[in-house]
Amino acid sequence: MITIRYFASLRETLGRDQDSVDAASVATVRDCWTRVNDRPAVTPDVLAAVNMEYAGFEHPVSDGDEVAFFPPVTGG
Repeated sequence: MITIRYFASLRETLGRDQDSVDAASVATVRDCWTRVNDRPAVTPDVLAAVNMEYAGFEHPVSDGDEVAFFPPVTGG
């Protein structure tokens, strides 16, 4: 099982803070997004992490991984 978490405005937009998917049904971070969201593609400004490390959308995922999606971080 892969846990998928959403943070900040993504959590608000999607109306939930997490999902989970069977690891056999996905191969990459992008697959995780498309498997659980009605949106056809993730927007280019969304960031992703696998097991708390930034990752690209083609990064492979494995059983037990945690994938997180969040908007760009800004600071002042």
